[in-house]
Amino acid sequence: MPRYTVHVRGEWLAVPCLDHMNTVGWLGKEAVRRYMKNKPDNGGFASVEEVKFYIRRCKGLGLLDPDDTVEDALEDNEFVEVVIEGDIMSPDFIPSQPEGVHLYSKYREPEQYISLDGNSLTTEDLVSLGKGLYKIKLTPEAEAKVKQSREVIERIVKEQTVVYGITTGFGKFARTVIPNSKLRELQVNLVRSHSAGVGKPLTPERSRMLLALRINVLAKGYSGISLETLQQVIEAFNASCLPYIPEKGTVGASGDLAPLSHLALGLIGEGKMWSPKSGWADAKYVLEAHGLKPITLKPKEGLALINGTQMITSLGCEAVERAGAIARQADIIAALTLEVLKGTTRAFDTDIHAVRPHRGQVEVAFRFRSLLDSDHHPSEIAESHRFCDRVQDAYTMRCCPQQWKVLVSMLAGFVGHFFYIDAKTMKWGKMVFAERAETISGGNFHGEYPAKALDYLAIGVHELAAISERRIERLCNPSLSELPAFLVTEGGLNSGFMIAHCTAAALVSENKALCHPSSVDSLSTSAATEDHVSMGGWAARKALRVIEHVEQVLAIELLAACQGIEFLRPLRTTTPLEKVYDLVRSVVRPWMKDRFMAPDIEAAHRLLVEQKASAGFQHVWEVAKPYIEKYRREHIPESRPISPTAFSLGSLEMNMGVGHDHRHQDEL
Repeated sequence: MPRYTVHVRGEWLAVPCLDHMNTVGWLGKEAVRRYMKNKPDNGGFASVEEVKFYIRRCKGLGLLDPDDTVEDALEDNEFVEVVIEGDIMSPDFIPSQPEGVHLYSKYREPEQYISLDGNSLTTEDLVSLGKGLYKIKLTPEAEAKVKQSREVIERIVKEQTVVYGITTGFGKFARTVIPNSKLRELQVNLVRSHSAGVGKPLTPERSRMLLALRINVLAKGYSGISLETLQQVIEAFNASCLPYIPEKGTVGASGDLAPLSHLALGLIGEGKMWSPKSGWADAKYVLEAHGLKPITLKPKEGLALINGTQMITSLGCEAVERAGAIARQADIIAALTLEVLKGTTRAFDTDIHAVRPHRGQVEVAFRFRSLLDSDHHPSEIAESHRFCDRVQDAYTMRCCPQQWKVLVSMLAGFVGHFFYIDAKTMKWGKMVFAERAETISGGNFHGEYPAKALDYLAIGVHELAAISERRIERLCNPSLSELPAFLVTEGGLNSGFMIAHCTAAALVSENKALCHPSSVDSLSTSAATEDHVSMGGWAARKALRVIEHVEQVLAIELLAACQGIEFLRPLRTTTPLEKVYDLVRSVVRPWMKDRFMAPDIEAAHRLLVEQKASAGFQHVWEVAKPYIEKYRREHIPESRPISPTAFSLGSLEMNMGVGHDHRHQDEL
């Protein structure tokens, strides 16, 4: 018998359909009738007949024709929403879809798997899992370790040994012994009471990353979770059943207790949950719609699910990947701006950087040469000012390698290396060592390290936007660029990039406040048991906000630089930069007169946000990378680009190039 889950004014109702010829309109009326039946005042209605409504799918929000039969219009167990005319959405209403629903209405369940053993997951893998590109399965070795650690817990329970979090209360209640008959209730109470977060829910990508990272550390076999329960968690991930996880509430000390508790709450069938099939609904209905059962927690399993810094680390992994992506593309955008402003590449000469051989500095200078070397890529724009009287450029052009080397080096070193390792590490307080047949309490759940790393990352990546904003000013200012004011003809009638530059300045200013380190703060919690905390959750969230602002500022510079090219035509720049220009022009046309600019900025932003490219769609780095790597092979055959996994602390493996550019022959 088909059954449908219907949302009416915040209530979820299971409505069976005995007759397949019933219409969608009938389904709506039946749902309203059941809603009224459950309300003391009939929901404020005298009868079902007076209620006017329309019905839409929860997935994609598509409107349904009330005259269609449910058999023709809906799948069995599909989620729909009855919207009553005249209702005003409550400010605390959970929408049926998260932001960016248009992306998820096209969701396709992945066919490929990533095998997790707790030791092999990379930051790139984690981001791919967040995007829904893979399902998860455990390796046989991981399954064996999980079973062994669970045997230790079962023995503790059987022997009624007093062990924190298994047979005792938590925090201040650590000395309160819990009878065996209430050990399961203890774990459920832990999850419920700790589900105290606030704020908007994490996006589906970030929820997937958090859930995937939690599975990965559970696979290491130190938590005491049972294999049966862990498999249920994996099944929920593979079905993309994602609990409602508020983004605020963790102090990053005894792990990310609030967000991880919300994660566990959904898995036990309580609270809200989202899937591409259902949208937001009660967790028990979402699980049931996917043929899954809520988890029944065994002793120690609530603690195993919520103790750790996986929210900080998963968001940190995203931050590292996005920061690396925008850092690479910042070099390309800056090179394009330097061309438009008729700058020199002499500042990127290999000998200059050989005497200050910081690896990040050397790599950035190399990328500039690979894009601008006039011997390798002839540029008509560069040739047009070869013998000009300018001696040197402003710092925001000639000092990019020195200014950005910190970010590139930290991504390859301290920050990148930390998250590469931390995605695979244990972060529990109570750890189970099967080989010793005992549990030991420690402090691996503390988030001080990732909090410091993310604060450092935010400061480093912010400089990309701070410097970019200054170059946008140079592009828009005719006294500095020799281009029309604000990059538009008929200035006065048209304002051009005037306010786009203001937007960039506003974002840079906001970043300055966001770059204040959150990890310098601490507040004692849990009756002074947790007397020094990391505030790593805020460090992670604000680092991602800083990175998004950097992406947006560089998107504005990319548009401005391409607009500057228009005023230098028919002269052409180097081949790789012409390819970048063509890519931008494939989504944003030249600015001939004023028009609505926000969509252009968003389109340019999408060109910078690296993700798995769709058919026929490329990103800025993908266009320029072949030329950069070809130049690397021809000039430095033994070198390789920086990557977090290849970098070894203390080494100075330098990408030193050869050849000198000859722009501005009279430079001193």
